[in-house]
Amino acid sequence: MAEEQGRSRLGRGLAALIGDVGEEIGAIERARGQRRVPVEFLRPSARNPRRNFAEEELDDLTASVRERGILQPIIVRSIPGMLDAYEIIAGERRWRAAQRAELHDVPVILVEADDREALEIAIVENVQRSDLNPMEEAAGYERLIAEFSYTQNDLARVIGKSRSHVANTLRLSKLPEPVRALVSGGAVSAGHARALLSVSDPELMAKRIVEQGLSVRDIERIAQDEARGETKSAVAAKPKPEKDPDTRALEKALEEALGLSVVISHRPSGAGEVKIAYRTLEQLDALCRRLKA
Repeated sequence: MAEEQGRSRLGRGLAALIGDVGEEIGAIERARGQRRVPVEFLRPSARNPRRNFAEEELDDLTASVRERGILQPIIVRSIPGMLDAYEIIAGERRWRAAQRAELHDVPVILVEADDREALEIAIVENVQRSDLNPMEEAAGYERLIAEFSYTQNDLARVIGKSRSHVANTLRLSKLPEPVRALVSGGAVSAGHARALLSVSDPELMAKRIVEQGLSVRDIERIAQDEARGETKSAVAAKPKPEKDPDTRALEKALEEALGLSVVISHRPSGAGEVKIAYRTLEQLDALCRRLKA
């Protein structure tokens, strides 16, 4: 009972930490006090649920930071045994942008938080700002459950989402790893991913989503047909479009050069897109370095 009361109090405290920007800054400044510290004093957290930082988004934020500075303080906590060193709880993207903008110092809010509280704050901040991809969100929820014995009701209350949202997000972790990679990379949406949980071969269907542009409703119809014991539906029977040899050769050449899965799609108008799937942040960093070079 004491633990549940503690969680409830923390949930109300998080509302002050993660509310609207103006309310957040005002509430925290009154309660904790704001300060500025050199950029090099901050350290990213290994427990940050967010793993992917899109280059384009970082570029946009860097331009804004260079023009106006950091408007919203970075939430940090002290690192035991280290002088003038702080672990970022929420705001790593702002810190990265500040480094790119060559700022000397940044505004921070120093809070006292244990590992559980720090993880909660990080998840809530990212979820409320839609900064996490669905797989990162699921991984954050799983960590709170595994490490701190949270129930789905606890998560729903603290995160500010419905219990069904929490349950559906957690279910995404049951998808095959290749499908999870596509979801993390944005090639497959969260709605598609939830629908894939009901089909017999999620990996195959995920590839069809990428290559053929199947909608969520298409996947749901296929799942319903499978549940009724039918082997074909209008969507399932739709033939996979054949790619010309030149396109297949180019895909293969790019895959060999990058070491990543590449899909090239053409439209009748002459436009098209190239989709590159990566599985780890290291692969993304390597890809960005290649593109910049």
